[in-house]
Amino acid sequence: MFIKYTILGLALFSLVGPLNAATIDAQVQDAKTGEFLGDAVVVAIPTDGAVVDASAFTDKGNQVMVDQIDKEFVKYVTPTYKGAKVFFPNHDVIRHHVYSFSDAKSFDIPLFKGTPAEPVLLDQAGEVTLGCNIHDWMKGFIYVADSPYFAQSDASGHAMIKDLPAGQYDIRVWHPNLRGNPDSTTQAVTVSSASENQTLTFQIKQKKVWKAWRAPAAAEGSYN
Repeated sequence: MFIKYTILGLALFSLVGPLNAATIDAQVQDAKTGEFLGDAVVVAIPTDGAVVDASAFTDKGNQVMVDQIDKEFVKYVTPTYKGAKVFFPNHDVIRHHVYSFSDAKSFDIPLFKGTPAEPVLLDQAGEVTLGCNIHDWMKGFIYVADSPYFAQSDASGHAMIKDLPAGQYDIRVWHPNLRGNPDSTTQAVTVSSASENQTLTFQIKQKKVWKAWRAPAAAEGSYN
């Protein structure tokens, strides 16, 4: 009988989700214009010594894909958690040469088609800026969070972090055009109950960004 009720209890737990979990609904705006910003990454970092449960992330295989389609990185911004392995499949008919000189991760993948045999291990938190040595206009970003509690904002500027355990957190924002350090955006939040939903607004300053000119399409099979 005990076993029967234990199994029933586990089944109910799996249906209702983790106990003492809350939702942070963050909205990111440009501080000057009020424009809602997509492609921002909002991260909740525990500050009370709580053990971080990364199982939801690691259960996905700890793998990330950044495609190359029509001579662009897809997606433009890819958030992930520290320890992920990223693959760079090339779906174009031409070759690409992917690289990064970022402090969080520096690497170089020579000219290739298809998918490189070895993924790139993202073992440090921070911004990883992607480029192609052949196509200067190709630019993308991977943001490696130091907490598995993160979300990416949509076109309306909303990012929703779900299943956040009770505890104290620093909530901060990264954006590819952010002026300054994500630490400067920090808001301290206390999550105290399972049903608690909190709404936060972040107004960030953006820097001016130079964008490389895109070359016109060339004959199939060329580097352009």
